[in-house]
Amino acid sequence: MKKLFRILFIQLILTSSAMTLLANENIRKLGQYVVTSIDTNSHQAIFIEPDEVIRGIFSEKLDSMVHSWYASNIFLPDSSEFDFSIPHSMQIPDSVLIARIEALHTAVPLAYNKVVRDFIEMYTYRKRGQVEFMLGLSAFYFPIFEEIFDKYNMPLELKYLAIIESALNPVAVSRAGAVGLWQFMLGTAKHIGLEVTTFIDERRDVLRSTDAAARYLKQLYDIYGDWHLVIAAYNCGPGNVNKAIRRNNGKTDYWQIYYALPRETRGYVPAYIAATYVMNYYREHQLVPRIPDMSLTTDTLMVSDYLHLNQIAGNLDIELAALRELNPLYRRDIIPATAEKPLPVRIPMEHIPQFIDKSETIFSHNRDTYFPNNTLVTPRSSGSAAVAHIPMDIKGKARITYTVKSGDTPGHIAKWFNVPLNDLRDWNNLSRNLIRVGQKLSVYVPEERKSHFERINLMSFSAKQELIGQAAPASQPPAPVTVSTSAIAEEGEYEYYTVKSGDNLWRIAQQYPGISNEDLKRLNNITDTGNLKVGQRIRIRPKT
Repeated sequence: MKKLFRILFIQLILTSSAMTLLANENIRKLGQYVVTSIDTNSHQAIFIEPDEVIRGIFSEKLDSMVHSWYASNIFLPDSSEFDFSIPHSMQIPDSVLIARIEALHTAVPLAYNKVVRDFIEMYTYRKRGQVEFMLGLSAFYFPIFEEIFDKYNMPLELKYLAIIESALNPVAVSRAGAVGLWQFMLGTAKHIGLEVTTFIDERRDVLRSTDAAARYLKQLYDIYGDWHLVIAAYNCGPGNVNKAIRRNNGKTDYWQIYYALPRETRGYVPAYIAATYVMNYYREHQLVPRIPDMSLTTDTLMVSDYLHLNQIAGNLDIELAALRELNPLYRRDIIPATAEKPLPVRIPMEHIPQFIDKSETIFSHNRDTYFPNNTLVTPRSSGSAAVAHIPMDIKGKARITYTVKSGDTPGHIAKWFNVPLNDLRDWNNLSRNLIRVGQKLSVYVPEERKSHFERINLMSFSAKQELIGQAAPASQPPAPVTVSTSAIAEEGEYEYYTVKSGDNLWRIAQQYPGISNEDLKRLNNITDTGNLKVGQRIRIRPKT
């Protein structure tokens, strides 16, 4: 007897055969979607519509691979060879796809439905070039994943989660701030024992992050005992999965709680099933792994003193970009190694003898520039440095999600939540002051003041400024900015810009990522934007 296989047929408009099923007493309505249990063969049919937004989220992760260093320097010597915009359609019958999936013997149950088919089509047709990159990279990453999952007695096919998490990009950063191959948020990374500091981010380290992912997945399986729920919880957190279960009267079948899950998570299990399919049947779709055009054979050396990647690039024939890709663990190109805590540096195998022979020269190269007085610092700009910033310990802190609104800057947000600006940047992997409206930022505040800070999400800009005592008096309109003695006295607190001929606030704001002309008006109390004068000095943003 053929093994039982769950088939989830998906369509928005019911066909005539589906209409016949409506007479079956086992059919019930789930919102606008029809759910039916076919008892005769233990199959279940659920009518669910594929979601373009969900697919778009996973499509973006694949597209990020095209712009990576691998794609531009190793996998794609001539990027004109591929056209990633050509749409394709898949003509393979459902019966063939079902038979192939049934033939895969995995510990994680593999369902088939129209959403799964949609993701298979995305992987095998619409994103063929990106998938061929991943196939090439999988030869490097999958043996590492399998060895670690085997150590914890976990299903080896869980390695495919990294496909949908990061497209096998070790420095991938999600919209929400998750980082690395396994896309850990900062709080989860700390909880699972990964080190994240100003200089080191173990979420980007292949071995450490994979070990953490295996341990975290094992913890989730101890909770749910169901791999679909484990995979869903890995994406959205156990709290959201538990809410979905409660909203469906305790049901623990992923497909029955599908519409109670966050939108992205609805596509997560189907995307995983599709990734499992394509990594096993890529030959049937004429997909060819893109093997690197240059050798990626590398070796690791342990160093026991501070070292900057530029010091290596300046003495060996290795591009800085290549060193960064080989050493994603280091966030600021600095290896903060000491005699008490040696750290690894990975370089191409052919350069190992040269590194050893020239090690003294490498470590002394521009040392005063990178490590003044042999101290560990974070350079802010060429020729200047500041004392290294150590991120605030989030242990015992409450996490709040703040939604960026028009006019917000990281400096404003840090002040409203009374947290250091550098911490806010570290928590959310912000590059300078670049944020966008609608972006979700994680902020860690004292547990006892969580309710107080949660209100900030609902407040207007003026109310938030008033909260920190910086609102303009309501009784009189703010006066245009002028350069006065008091303003000059505050110069050390702000970055300034001197107005030139032809300038306006919009043009000035364009020179500073993350700053809008509304920010400049608000910070300088400017009401008449046409009143700017050549030589006038205006505040741009608070100095960090």
